[in-house]
Amino acid sequence: MKHLSLSALWPASQLRRAQSAVAAAVAALAVAGCANYAGISSDKQITAPETLESTQSVPAQGGQWPSLDWAKQFGDPQLPQLIDEALAGNPSIAQAQARIAKASAYIESSRSSLYPHVEAKYSWTRELYSANALFPPPYGGTWYSENNVLASASWDLDLWGKNRSRLNMAVSQQKAAEADMQQARVTLAASVARTYNQLALLYALRDVTQREISNRENVGRITSGRVTAGLDTNVEQRTAEGNVATSQTNLSELDGQIQSVRYQLAALLGKGPDRGLQIANPLINPDINVALPDNVPADLIARRPDIVASRWQIEAATHNIKEAKAEFFPDINLAAGFGFDAFGWGRFLTASSRQIQAGPAIHLPIFDAGALRAQLKGRYADFESDVANYNQTLINALNDVATNIAAIRALDRQMADAQRALAAATSAYQLSVIRYKAGLSPQLQVLTADQNRLANEQTVTNLRLKRSDLQIALIQALGGGFDATSTDLAIDGSGQRQAVNQQAASH
Repeated sequence: MKHLSLSALWPASQLRRAQSAVAAAVAALAVAGCANYAGISSDKQITAPETLESTQSVPAQGGQWPSLDWAKQFGDPQLPQLIDEALAGNPSIAQAQARIAKASAYIESSRSSLYPHVEAKYSWTRELYSANALFPPPYGGTWYSENNVLASASWDLDLWGKNRSRLNMAVSQQKAAEADMQQARVTLAASVARTYNQLALLYALRDVTQREISNRENVGRITSGRVTAGLDTNVEQRTAEGNVATSQTNLSELDGQIQSVRYQLAALLGKGPDRGLQIANPLINPDINVALPDNVPADLIARRPDIVASRWQIEAATHNIKEAKAEFFPDINLAAGFGFDAFGWGRFLTASSRQIQAGPAIHLPIFDAGALRAQLKGRYADFESDVANYNQTLINALNDVATNIAAIRALDRQMADAQRALAAATSAYQLSVIRYKAGLSPQLQVLTADQNRLANEQTVTNLRLKRSDLQIALIQALGGGFDATSTDLAIDGSGQRQAVNQQAASH
């Protein structure tokens, strides 16, 4: 049978053109199949604090930002000591420090990928080679020992910055962890102060209750005298005794609450419950005033560690995106090796047993069924989540400040009314006691005036200590003395914000 060749069917010129067309088509398919990230981007942007309207809710008052020793202004020397003890011993701070250590280890690991890696290995193998396989006699059917030593080096050139982006991401995550630790410190210090203030409130209410017991015992003595004189009956006598017992019950309840709060303080200090029993009675001055500094919205982003942590998390997400984009480009790795390989020991380290390896390795993603694009989309989703978290954190921070300012204003108005009410109730009670002792009014009038006076005194006491609690909350809302600009955690607001937004949108 006669066979026909392509040259017999087509002229040589047409055959060459056909071959060229096929080669061009194959090249076009290869290029079309190359992985790329066209069309993947994000339009999410971090919010500028000046765009959040807050001038009426957060007015400039010419005050100062809290300092790290803000607790001293409450006039109780024990409070700063308790805060320092908590910061030194609370497990939550230790946990935050462990997260920083882990982030630092990841930085070291990421940094190592920027440099060549060198390793050496040695192997000794004793083997009986088959007489019926690859090696003929005299090797086949004989035992041989093989010595192999090889020193090798490799270096990823990182032409597209993948490894550098991974390192920058690790650095940003460490910064976020450091800011998180500062947030934990601010939260812990405020928790100690507010719990200590709660202890001060309970002791103040206890003092009110003790005075009430004294007042009711005094009324009881008046009642006893009136019963002896035949002006009152045993009904009034038993009523007076019951009122004293009720106040003593309230005193016992307050003692139980005081002990519970002491245990809470001990836990915040990172100690056992007995430590709480050693704390002296609080001497907090509830009449301090925290004035807002000027330009709160713009400066708050450097004063609140939770905002700073969120901002660094966005930085990490941005570098994560850069790393994912670099995955689309060729990876070039240089490798080289030198060593010796020989059967037995006689010629192991001779020149003829040398082995040398050298050459580049190139990895080019052409078709991966969309895996790289899916990975990049996931990184952008993380970025958008971090941006949303930052924006929400900034909004919450401003609202924290505004809420505490509004609560303090309302409380000050309420305090003025409560003090007037207490003064009036106290005067009414004193007059009712005088009239009751003189036989001009019944016991019921004294008891009613006493209840009113007690309720008003408790209200004033609660308001005074609630105000100091709100002052502590406002200090916490203003960052608790943290200042990123004095540390390596600072991020330039406007320039960095523009760079992040441009990076996220680019493709």
